[in-house]
Amino acid sequence: MKNNTLIVIQREFMTRVSKKSFVLLTILMPFIFAALIVVPLWLSTIKDDAQRTVVVVDRTTHYLSAFKDDKSYRFVPAPAMLPEHRSDTTDVEAVVNIEGDLSKDPKAVKIYSRKEVSADLLSYVTNVLNEQVRRDKLSAYDVQGLDKIIEDVQSTLEVSTVKWNDEGEESSSNTGIAIAAGFLFTFMIYMFVMSYGGMVMQSVMEEKTNRIVELMVSSIKPFQLMMGKIVGVAMVGFVQLLIWGVMLAAILGICSVAFGLDAGAMAEAQGTMAAGAQGNMPAMDAADNEVLTALLNLPFAELGIMFVLYFVGGYLLYASFFAAVGASINAQEDSSQFIMPVVLIMVFGLYAAMYSVENTDGPLAFWASMFPLTSPIVMMVRIPFDVPLWQELLSLGLLYGTATLFVWISAKIYRVGILMYGKKPSLREMLKWLRYK
Repeated sequence: MKNNTLIVIQREFMTRVSKKSFVLLTILMPFIFAALIVVPLWLSTIKDDAQRTVVVVDRTTHYLSAFKDDKSYRFVPAPAMLPEHRSDTTDVEAVVNIEGDLSKDPKAVKIYSRKEVSADLLSYVTNVLNEQVRRDKLSAYDVQGLDKIIEDVQSTLEVSTVKWNDEGEESSSNTGIAIAAGFLFTFMIYMFVMSYGGMVMQSVMEEKTNRIVELMVSSIKPFQLMMGKIVGVAMVGFVQLLIWGVMLAAILGICSVAFGLDAGAMAEAQGTMAAGAQGNMPAMDAADNEVLTALLNLPFAELGIMFVLYFVGGYLLYASFFAAVGASINAQEDSSQFIMPVVLIMVFGLYAAMYSVENTDGPLAFWASMFPLTSPIVMMVRIPFDVPLWQELLSLGLLYGTATLFVWISAKIYRVGILMYGKKPSLREMLKWLRYK
């Protein structure tokens, strides 16, 4: 039995890693991942040198002084909107038209343009006018030293976060980096469980369609064949992940030197995309050192171990289901009725992970990380935020218990469905197969 299973594992593994598509995907994907990280960060450092003209028509003449030229825009006052401002040959980017006192009539301002107004211009004009209106309203109270009071009130502060370890020692932490790390592992599990599970189903369907399986089951038991395919594809996945990890680390290291992007900025950029709350900081300053320290303080050992455990458990659970579906159907189009519920559950798990970020100990995060069909996805978001050990053990126990049950059920369906031809299976008929001995 063991030898037969090993033969299937070896065959499945060698067949897939020797394909040109596998080699190309394995080589290209790290470059694609690196481009998704490095290119947006690099492009954000490139500034547009072209200074665009914005006409300000202020009938009150009160707000003109509030508009200051910068590298992007040059603000030019005008007594009124002119026909050339509307011309398709004009060099005017937009016209800000202020018709009255904005503190009394907030709708007395509009921005006109031949195209959609850019977000940065709209944001700048809105902030400038809001600030001026705020000052006007405060001035109405005749408060002495108003400018100094406003400057003092508007000063901002940044709150740093610190973690205590079991010995009570302090270490830097960063919520954005923790969220980014959790999402990285979550997305990896989601993508690979779905893609490699689909590989199992595709492999079973191909052999069933070509009638090769009829010859194979004469010398090997259906359960051995199913487990051989599941384990073989899993080994392909681990090899591919390992190669991607090494290549991606090397590519990012080279890019950080070539483009002048330090590791702290890259880690901060990832935290910004995940949390949406980090600011731009100059490279190699104290803030970057804190980011690097927070990155190093992540529980990498726990994340790595849990990633492997949840990857294996989630893969076993879903791959056994995909194998049973592949053995039961006769054509690719018949798989949608069985696969769609699974896809919806996986998508729900992904959304649950996203919404659990703001409260990793809330009811959604807790129950979704306990439910076996979503726990491999949601739990990885929670782990950077120090999940209690009993919750991790309980979640893993439920996951592997359910995976074992799924493997048993799938084996029952697989051994009957693999030799069924010419008939579309129904859920009721598949349930009958479970009672066959």
